[in-house]
Amino acid sequence: MPNALKVRPDGALDFLSLGALVHRFDPGVVPFRKATECHIHVSGGEYNCAANLSDCFGLRTAVASAMVDYPIGALIAERVRAMGVTPFYKRFAHNGVSGPNMAAVYSDRGFGVRAPVVFYNRANEAAAQLKPGDFDWKAIFGAGVRWFHSGGIFAALSATTGALIVEAMQAAKAAGAVVSFDLNYREKLWSVWGGQERAREVIQQIVKHVDVLVGNEEDLQKGLGIPGPDVAATSQIDPSAFLGMIDAVVKRHPHIQVVATTLREVHSANRHSWSAVAWVNGTSYASPTCELDILDRVGGGDGFASGLFYGLLTGESPDPAVRLGWAHGAMLTTFPGDTTMATLDQVRAFAKGGSSRIQR
Repeated sequence: MPNALKVRPDGALDFLSLGALVHRFDPGVVPFRKATECHIHVSGGEYNCAANLSDCFGLRTAVASAMVDYPIGALIAERVRAMGVTPFYKRFAHNGVSGPNMAAVYSDRGFGVRAPVVFYNRANEAAAQLKPGDFDWKAIFGAGVRWFHSGGIFAALSATTGALIVEAMQAAKAAGAVVSFDLNYREKLWSVWGGQERAREVIQQIVKHVDVLVGNEEDLQKGLGIPGPDVAATSQIDPSAFLGMIDAVVKRHPHIQVVATTLREVHSANRHSWSAVAWVNGTSYASPTCELDILDRVGGGDGFASGLFYGLLTGESPDPAVRLGWAHGAMLTTFPGDTTMATLDQVRAFAKGGSSRIQR
């Protein structure tokens, strides 16, 4: 069965995302209060998809974001180039003292019964200052863009970022691009300037333009105001509760063609059951369930979205597209950092039921 999305066959870019670029400090399994060293990963919920689709899946991708002209900005820009992602930057000058800044995320990995801990420093963040009019969408989309993506993390940064997403989506639609949005509801971010009520107002305006929606039950309830499911899930990887909410989503937003999410049951910081499900034009599709040994869980959801988008962009039918997303998300949790180190061959092999036996 074809996926029924009307993906334009050509364009200078296969995929464009709009969002904040951040750097993540990762002390591994050591809590920050005892850490003596950290690795630095470049990340951003929206950017991660562009990076994954370029590096693993070989697509032509780009990111529209803020960039500050100081050493941290240079570090981030270098990593963006290394992943093969074309940048469209709104540039900011740093004053040498207080910013504007590229946001920092602090996230240890936890271990066993100790969960990972995540917190932010987004003070005077350049990306939060982005607003409508900062990008020449006519020129960007005029060259041809097949798929446009943004997400709830960027929408939550300020009173202007949601309006910028809407502006970009309107331009994307006019240019014939498929539009996706990952709800990625982050209560800490929304609570700073508007809370749940404001989040729903902003996200409702965004979702009016969306073809493909990514988000779990909590995202749908808190971000979209969809009532909780009537059907109780028997476990966290039972798709019943998620699928039970889809009718309400589609009733409010009948233009949405795809709703998808990962399903994860956490046994410990390093052991998860992992699955995925998607509703595509009235039919639901579920991946297998696998047991994951987790190295670094951050970015697994973006890894799923990337693989799903790749399948839909390249004309796969829904079932293999969901499997590609599930497989890539699973693979991504075996690498350090937020973006992929997998190859497409590895992803396809796992999606088809491959094993972890050594490849000779």
